Order: sequence, then structure tokens, then C-alpha cells
Amino acid sequence: MKRSWFKRTGIFYIPASLAGWIILFTGVVCAIYSFIDIDSSSHSVSDTLINFVYHLLIIVAVYSSIAFLSDRNT
Repeated sequence: MKRSWFKRTGIFYIPASLAGWIILFTGVVCAIYSFIDIDSSSHSVSDTLINFVYHLLIIVAVYSSIAFLSDRNT
């Protein structure tokens, strides 16, 4: 019996195993790195936030896709 990486709670996916926590941690690190990189080259707060939102949406979409596909295969 395979253990699921994520547990679905409403519309969110909560990590349920070590692999799930590693994927979540990697996504958070990518988001922080992306924010710092964008902030170092932007000139205003709105510049930073507008560009960061697009990166964050991509990171969340990848995380949700991995969680959905791993939850579906169990």
C-alpha cells in the first residue's frame, strides 16, 4: 500500500509525508529567492509585487499539479 504525499483539505493540499514536506519547502525557497531577485532589480514596491505575483502563481500551480497527480495515483 502506497502512502500519499499529500492530504486534500478542501481546496488545499497539506503534506502528509516527507516527500510532500520537501516539495513544499522547495516551493517556499523558490518563492523567497524569486522575491529577493525581483526586489534587487526593481525600482518601486509596485514593481516588485506585480512581478512577484506572476512567479508565485507559477510556483503554486506547479505545487498544486504535483499534489493533485500524486493524490490521484493512490
